[in-house]
Amino acid sequence: MEEDISYILKQTGALACLDCGKCTALCPVSRYGTFSPRLAVTLLAGGVEPEDGGIWDCLTCDRCNLECPSDVHFSDLVGKVRRAVGKGEAQRIPYAHGGALHSLMRLASDPAAVPDRLSWIPDDARIAEKGDVLYFVGCLPLYDSFFEDLGVRPLDTARSTLRLLNALDITPVVLPDERCCGHDLLWAGDEDAFRRLAEQNLEAIRRSGASTVVFSCAEGYRTFWYDVAERFGPLDFHCLHLSEFLTTQASKPAFRAIHKKVTYHDPCRLGRLADVYEAPRTALRAVPGLELLEMPRSREKAACCGTSLWAACGAISRVLQRERLQEAADTGADVLVTTCPKCRIHFACAASGEGSEDVPRIPTKDLAEILAEALPQKER
Repeated sequence: MEEDISYILKQTGALACLDCGKCTALCPVSRYGTFSPRLAVTLLAGGVEPEDGGIWDCLTCDRCNLECPSDVHFSDLVGKVRRAVGKGEAQRIPYAHGGALHSLMRLASDPAAVPDRLSWIPDDARIAEKGDVLYFVGCLPLYDSFFEDLGVRPLDTARSTLRLLNALDITPVVLPDERCCGHDLLWAGDEDAFRRLAEQNLEAIRRSGASTVVFSCAEGYRTFWYDVAERFGPLDFHCLHLSEFLTTQASKPAFRAIHKKVTYHDPCRLGRLADVYEAPRTALRAVPGLELLEMPRSREKAACCGTSLWAACGAISRVLQRERLQEAADTGADVLVTTCPKCRIHFACAASGEGSEDVPRIPTKDLAEILAEALPQKER
């Protein structure tokens, strides 16, 4: 294990750390707790056990990487250390929701598990078994049933995405045997389950004949675009986030006017970890009457929603979520728009239950939902 950690420290540039403290000053967790990226590097380099180096406290939001004068890739370091530690540390992971979501994701990696992936599709939506464009739905069906009590319906994002694609006269493939993208398992250190999921998804996509795969989920997009490609080589299809796909089309949806003020929350996985900032904003500006108001912390400096991979969701997470919701409300926006289902769920959770009385109540919607709302009545 010591050799593994030593190699990872060199591979991610962590041994070049200047001990300047910029990472700790920028880290959202460090502002309210004892975790420090700088200290974590020092402890790991000194041979301290990984779980004592704070690897489960890190949000992997990538904020610290942007300002590091030594170009230390701290989020990459944390991910690699977690995977080096492996499943032997599974009991140490501070899972949220009793680890139920991770268990279901691991179950999905079993080839014998037969998912029900098409029951949510509206009767009037057009989908295909084979074609050039494939819509990767991801874990929206799972989240929809698991978090129904929060009033967030992630499957509305999927239905809205289908309506947008159909409005472009595109009949997308939706896989009946699609699996979880594996994002959470990978960042929790379960490389084996991640690979099993990726192999099954890649084979299903190849059978579909798709040359372009569209993602409405920020995490799913980043996982395929970077993590899957890193492990399995160049993909034989293009990965595009829905916002990117819409901006590449010669014909655009004929949006009707919606007179609302919105602010956009950049998810860490789509923004800092995939460098997609402009496309969602371009898509929003395409709707007549929609006014986009930026939060002070936006684009590469956007605040994290407070937790990741359904783990380490505690008091600090609640503070960060409350701060972000207040920042969104202070813009004067009517709606907070994002492209990550987890961000929406976390914000909804922060605004519900005990201790949420002082949390701003600003409605949240996925980008696909707000765009589908602007479609002509016959296409909605």
